[in-house]
Amino acid sequence: MEMFDLSIIWAGIIGFGVIMYVLMDGFDLGVGILFPFAPDEDARDVMMNSVAPVWDGNETWLVLGGAGLLGAFPLVYSVFLPALYIGVFLMLAGLIFRGIAFEFRFKSRKNRRWWNRAFCWGSAVAAFAQGAVVGAYIQGFSVEDFVYTGGALDWLTPFSVLTGLGLMIGYALLGSTWLIMKSEGYIQQWAYRITPMLLAGVLVIFAIISLWTPFIDPLVWERWFGHLRFIWIFPALALLCALVVFRSVQARREGLPFVATVGIYVFTYLGLIVSKWPVIVPPDYTLWDAASAPESQLFLLIGVLFVIPVILTYTAWTYWVFRGKVRVGEGYH
Repeated sequence: MEMFDLSIIWAGIIGFGVIMYVLMDGFDLGVGILFPFAPDEDARDVMMNSVAPVWDGNETWLVLGGAGLLGAFPLVYSVFLPALYIGVFLMLAGLIFRGIAFEFRFKSRKNRRWWNRAFCWGSAVAAFAQGAVVGAYIQGFSVEDFVYTGGALDWLTPFSVLTGLGLMIGYALLGSTWLIMKSEGYIQQWAYRITPMLLAGVLVIFAIISLWTPFIDPLVWERWFGHLRFIWIFPALALLCALVVFRSVQARREGLPFVATVGIYVFTYLGLIVSKWPVIVPPDYTLWDAASAPESQLFLLIGVLFVIPVILTYTAWTYWVFRGKVRVGEGYH
């Protein structure tokens, strides 16, 4: 198998791991972002219990994507780490605070409000950092011979701040639709009320980013307004999913709002990939420029092809076992 084929396969695996992480860890980050706005402490218990059985496993996809990127495209790390070091550190710090809050909040009584804040701020910082990193990737990096030549804060620009805020609101939308599916009573009604507002926020930022991005990267401009006109199907499908979210919330459907919100993310993600393909280190370096030796890619691929089915199996089993509603007074701790 040639390196060309292996690089494409690895790009698919890493891309799959990234979107799985965004979708599966996104809603529990969103639940954390919504924590301060919950009706009461019982609602916060339900919110945390709804994600408690699955949040650890969700982050497996982050590890898989990161490890795969290092093994298959090691030169990417020589650019991304110095360019995005602060952003990645903030993301990991947020995830750590959120994880600690998961365990301590259930046991604490006197200091529970501080663990509530740790859970909220950890989730918010992690979500913002992820969005800002995506914005920095869209902008591109100052690179010479695969060596980052920019500054430590070049990733933090008005555009990346906007993408960071956009991902925070988007995760909150995933969290609210998740709560519609997993809660009942006044908690579910609260989730129904806030979902249209979050959806409106996502659409506004989505529109601004969509209009701004082609002016940042000439490749994106060419893809969107050149010969690849089929690319417009992705924002059209994302908008269709947004309409489904709105209508299903009005109709008080329970599972469809979450599924349609997932669709918004999937089609937006596919649009981003098509906009940049095959560039992996913008603005100039492609998959094949950054790829490791074919022998290394093949060796790692054999192991990953065994690991992914295992991850998918236990993930599906976990969600099946803990299916159904989470009620006040019930939990897994």
